Amino acid sequence: MPTANLLVIRGVEQGKRFELDGTEVSIGRGVRNQIRVLDTEMSRQHAMLTYADGAFVLSDRNSSNGTFLNGLQIASHRLANGDQIQIGRTTLLFSEEKERKPLSVDIVPSHANEDASQIVGQVGHDEGRRLLERSAREPSDASRAKRSMASLRLLYRISEEVVSSSLSIEQLLQRILDTTLEAVGADRGCVLVTDPQTGELAPKAIAYRHSGHRLDRMPVSSSIVDYVLKKGQGIRTSDARADSRFASGLSIVREGIREAMCVPMTGRYELMGVLYVDTTVSTDLLAEPNSVATQLTDDELSLLAAIGRQAALAVEDHRYQEAFVKAERLAAVGQTIAILSHHIKNILQGVRGGSYLIDNGLRDDDLEMVEQGWSVVDRNQNRIFDLVNDLLTLSKERQPKLEAGDINELVRDIHDLMRGRADELQIALKLALADELPTATFDQEGIHRAALNVVVNALDALNGHENGIVELRTGQSADGVEVWIEIADNGPGIPDDQLEAMFNIFESTKGSAGTGIGLAVSQKILREHGGEIEVESQLNRGSRFRLIWPANEDGARRSIPAAN
Repeated sequence: MPTANLLVIRGVEQGKRFELDGTEVSIGRGVRNQIRVLDTEMSRQHAMLTYADGAFVLSDRNSSNGTFLNGLQIASHRLANGDQIQIGRTTLLFSEEKERKPLSVDIVPSHANEDASQIVGQVGHDEGRRLLERSAREPSDASRAKRSMASLRLLYRISEEVVSSSLSIEQLLQRILDTTLEAVGADRGCVLVTDPQTGELAPKAIAYRHSGHRLDRMPVSSSIVDYVLKKGQGIRTSDARADSRFASGLSIVREGIREAMCVPMTGRYELMGVLYVDTTVSTDLLAEPNSVATQLTDDELSLLAAIGRQAALAVEDHRYQEAFVKAERLAAVGQTIAILSHHIKNILQGVRGGSYLIDNGLRDDDLEMVEQGWSVVDRNQNRIFDLVNDLLTLSKERQPKLEAGDINELVRDIHDLMRGRADELQIALKLALADELPTATFDQEGIHRAALNVVVNALDALNGHENGIVELRTGQSADGVEVWIEIADNGPGIPDDQLEAMFNIFESTKGSAGTGIGLAVSQKILREHGGEIEVESQLNRGSRFRLIWPANEDGARRSIPAAN
């Protein structure tokens, strides 16, 4: 099965990723789309992705604002790796993971007298900079001006590829190499990158300009590669057939290598590898040294050196980014483990305390103490159950199970469920349900959990406060497009500097009493419904949380704020 994904790189849901497995999927803001993006400029059913004849195909579904691929509006188009899809205000990056055949490059052993005497041109590692300086000066003739402009255009194209974040390093080097062969007129080429752990050269890209040159393995003369690595200079060899310095038994001749160029890939701080290209000749032309004119010149060598520098910077930046992401990921994992361990430890301490009461009650035949201990154990069992469910909700994308339901009935159930907890905390839990509220479409389990999390937070916020009141309300917008559940309290309120971060995971305003997961889960569930949680709070006067979403799947929110 094909494996690909769409990554939101610009828009209200930046960072969200959708996996593709070849099955037909729809794209839009409607709830029933397999790929759903909360973009108000996107049609409810905007586009369709299908897989046919070995490729993913994107098709517009008569959307209002059109579907764009790499800046051009399309009706239907095959996708290629690195394509950018723009729908509304959202840009999605298409990445396909095709099975890569192992790259085979043979470093052909050198003969004893196969040395630097074969070199007819060489450049320093900073030749790329000098090339740009020469191109900037006014050329001496029209033909050189034309070549200079072509070189600048090529370097500009490669620079754009290098700064693109849409490609893996292998894909980027492959694009650079494909472009290079066409520019310098070589038949084949490869990029050999030094492994940072072992120091060994490994092929990262191989390219052939003509299908007739494609082989299972690509030979590269070791004398050329060794010289470039040792001297840090780019070199060009002459036509091996016409140069008396090349003996017929040498590797460069035996492997059909006619001319070759190899340049170092010098980064900011170290040599990253080599970029190698060559022209080839068939065995029946080996005896005809003047059959074809020399193709590779010092101008091409200078251009190749500039390209090698760009490729080296790309490899270097990729390694830095990989190291940074790895460090960030390890830090995030460590923080998550520490926070979860703290919460689980607190819950287990509660279970341990309850078990102690049960043990003493059983030993002393004290039924009241047993019941008290069991109440503690049961409460902490619910806490660990809720913690696990919240983590599962956050860890995966889910499609809401949409059904017609009665919002008032759902809120009454939450009221009945939490009334005992409110009485225990001496908090008044009130209901204010709207009359004649229409039947709405929603995932009843999801909305129940989202509202329940907010109610629990409100009760916790009022713990220890006198005359605490939590009121559960329902209603709909004036035009009937949206419905809402509101939880209001008269508690201490939320400081302004905490309002923006309160929906971030592990951000809790309750100190050690909260996990910082509940509100993040509630917001995720509402956004899965195309809705949002609106918050108003004043210090020492209380807070109001309104969970609002479209009354039916064809509805649309007026606006969706950017994700935290």
